[in-house]
Amino acid sequence: MYVFGWKTQAPNVKTGAGYGIRLNLNDRDKFFNRNWDFVRIELDKGKIIKVNLSNSFWRDCIELRSKWIGKWMVEKVVAPWPKFNPPKLRLEPIKERIFKLSIS
Repeated sequence: MYVFGWKTQAPNVKTGAGYGIRLNLNDRDKFFNRNWDFVRIELDKGKIIKVNLSNSFWRDCIELRSKWIGKWMVEKVVAPWPKFNPPKLRLEPIKERIFKLSIS
């Protein structure tokens, strides 16, 4: 599935805080289980991070937020990005509750 970079009003490029990825509703409903309270995301070279799913993830905040995703995006030089032009990324389901994030 394709996802887009997400950020708060003032993300921190040094720590990665304030960054994440935004899914669309159809992909959320297709690939994520409402019983899950977290997922794991594989970044580069087998590094796997845990990302908690908030209650609002199932309402209107369909972002996976993590400073580790932010640091990864900064290292890949896709963050920061110009206003209204977030990077398009790929989030691939690997196993139940485990996904791989890559540059699309």
